Amino acid sequence: MSLRDIYKDKIANELVKDLGLTNLMQAPKLSKIVINAGIGPFRESKEAVDSFVEELSAIAGQKPIASSAKKSEAGFKIRQGDVVGYSVTLRDARMWAFFEKFVNIVMPRVRDFNGLSLASFDGSGNYSVGIKEHTVFPEVNPNKVKGIRSIQVTFCIKNGNKQKSTALLKKLGMPFKKEA
Repeated sequence: MSLRDIYKDKIANELVKDLGLTNLMQAPKLSKIVINAGIGPFRESKEAVDSFVEELSAIAGQKPIASSAKKSEAGFKIRQGDVVGYSVTLRDARMWAFFEKFVNIVMPRVRDFNGLSLASFDGSGNYSVGIKEHTVFPEVNPNKVKGIRSIQVTFCIKNGNKQKSTALLKKLGMPFKKEA
């Protein structure tokens, strides 16, 4: 049984009870996952950028979109329109598959992992996680990597605030730090 089915059959009903909601439609729900990565100093090397785009495609299961600089910045040697990063938005089946992989495979592989901080929620209940090395993903072969990059993963939650989103992510299995 997939995590999506478990959410629909069990977790949504539990959230309605636990949070004191009156309707199933008020329950917080994972709407999309956005993966962002900057290319940083590797943008000079076309080979390194192409390699990273392939790795990001393998991680996400779909092709990333290039993000361009909105304005020139002489200190960083960036001109307006230069590609500075890549992003991928996952929805539906790919989103649920990525979430399961992230929680069950990727997070346990992070070095010195003690749990995720509860301080990374924004005002709307979305949750962001930064990963320092993209090589923790099983799709990436660390021996063929042309440079290690960090990745930011944002879990966008519909009908959420910090309390509702925390309850949802805990029920889905997100490994948060234990409260003291």
